[in-house]
Parts: sequence; structure tokens; C-alpha cells
Amino acid sequence: MNFSETIATLNKASAFDLYRLRAAIDRVLGQPGWIDVVRSRLRIGQTIEYFDPQTNRAHSGQVVDLRRKQAVVLNLATQKRWLISYAAVNLDGADVDIREKPKHGLGRNEVAVGDVVGFLDRNHQQQSGRIVRLNDKTVTLQCGNQQWRVPYGLLHRVVDSTVFNGETLELEVLDSQRERDE
Repeated sequence: MNFSETIATLNKASAFDLYRLRAAIDRVLGQPGWIDVVRSRLRIGQTIEYFDPQTNRAHSGQVVDLRRKQAVVLNLATQKRWLISYAAVNLDGADVDIREKPKHGLGRNEVAVGDVVGFLDRNHQQQSGRIVRLNDKTVTLQCGNQQWRVPYGLLHRVVDSTVFNGETLELEVLDSQRERDE
């Protein structure tokens, strides 16, 4: 499914149409058939990937309990237990990144908590920091000892470059993937 096209279409819809669509989606996801399909593929102790809409990111977890409409999952990074919808379980390894093409900056669905991004502050100084919260129109960044609220349209990816052997230039995009690999 092309989420970029879907989001572009949704941006043209009225608030009432979006509300009706959300109600229809909730009704479909609440049908026992959808729940049974996911639940039948899960086992207690199984390691899974699930999507968290609050952080806009996939997380790894271990199934602790299978309830009627939700699963209890132990987040492997934080060791906290979460009650998640069966629909949030990514059984097929689908790509959870949504790539928008906004006119300027990064889109709301292109960033996640923990990503490293940059922006130009009011004094035209380059600032960079780690995203600590996603808000409706802005992100909250931790830049050193300061927190900034920055609109999505002012954000850009941060690239760290390091020269090796005086000749080869290696470029590396700093984001949450780097943190998971370390």
C-alpha cells in the first residue's frame, strides 16, 4: 500500500470525512476475523515487531499474554509491558516508514522519537538534536542541555561525515537506526 498517496488523498478530505473513515476502520479492525488471523499466528514467548503510533516507530517485543482483543507485549528495549492491539503487530515485516514529500522540511510521518534532526534557529545558527516528542505541528528536540519546539517544515536530516586515510569520505545519516545497531 502506498501510504504517501493515501496521506495526500486524506489531506484533501474534510474533518467529517476523516472521522467517518476512522469509525469505519475501527469497526473493520474490531471484527473477530481480523483479530483471529493475527492471534492464530502468535505464541507466548514469540519475538515480534509492533508499531507504536505515539513514537511513530516499530518496536521489538516478546509476547507475554494473548487476551481476547489485545496482546500483552514486553518491549525488549525498555523491558516494559504494553497492552497492544493485534492490528499493531507487524507479522509480515511490512515497511513502517511513510515517506512524504512536503515542499520544505520533513513530514510528520517521516520522523520518529529518537531520530536525530537539525534546523536553523532564529539567529541562523545550525542546531541539531534528538527528537523526544512528536506534537501535532512541531517536534520537541533535545539539543545539548536545551529543548526546542520546532515545526516539521524547518527540520532536515543530519549527516555526519568522517574522513578516513585522508582521501575517502564516508557519510552516515544519523537517525534511530544507528542507535538500534549500536
